[in-house]
Amino acid sequence: MITILGATGFFGSHLVKRLAQEGTEYYAPSRDAVLTDRPLGTVIYTIGLTADFRTRPFDTVEAHVCKLLGLLRDGDFDKLVYVSSTRVYNRQMPIALEDEPLLVNPLVPTDNFNISKLMGESIALRSGRKVSCVRVSNVYGPDFNSDNFLTSVLRDAVTQGKVTLQTKLASAKDYVSIDDVVDGLLTIARKGEQPIYNLGGGRQTTHQELGDEIAHLTGATFDVVENAYDMSFPPISIARMQQEFSYSPAYVLDDLEKLVQMFREHDFQQFAS
Repeated sequence: MITILGATGFFGSHLVKRLAQEGTEYYAPSRDAVLTDRPLGTVIYTIGLTADFRTRPFDTVEAHVCKLLGLLRDGDFDKLVYVSSTRVYNRQMPIALEDEPLLVNPLVPTDNFNISKLMGESIALRSGRKVSCVRVSNVYGPDFNSDNFLTSVLRDAVTQGKVTLQTKLASAKDYVSIDDVVDGLLTIARKGEQPIYNLGGGRQTTHQELGDEIAHLTGATFDVVENAYDMSFPPISIARMQQEFSYSPAYVLDDLEKLVQMFREHDFQQFAS
């Protein structure tokens, strides 16, 4: 059996859907459910914050660390997969490898996210339980209401025909599809033996490349603010996933036409003002 914690979120809901399609036994407890009164099988811990972590520091730590502690101490489970983030990697790293030392700074407000994710990883790996931590890169898919970068760009392109970027066109990130994330998490849950895995697309895509293709597909115009800043992250090594599981993720530029169609078909009336 597989237990999905955070089952109403973007990752969790797609995991539940996949397990239901497979006919795999699963348990998707509510947010306030007691987790120490029954066997949980293999647990995939997807509880966490994404774009809103900047304004919710207490909730960020609660989600990434505090809810995890009782489960690690008292939960009846065989294995736990803790969903972390490639955001923990320093932007100046030449390439993000799972075993590299990491640098954080408590004086940097956004490092609250990184520190809390690393604390979650650390306590999970030191718990004496069977654990794999999975650092997921920038996920794309039908997450229509998110404030994440690519979702915001697609939403503006489709609903307004104009996108204003606060970040430089040379900014670059690694993008991975939600389908590949679901495949990867379930594979690690069932077969993974390493303590940490990077789960990403394995290649950098610039804002320029995304903007050019989205403009081609939608006819939207793109502007960049005068004081735009660089929002680049290091290349993410997925060699561990490739070597262990023959992992071969999709490329975001190849999926953009399908994504644009999804966004066109979605009702964005709630965003109209």
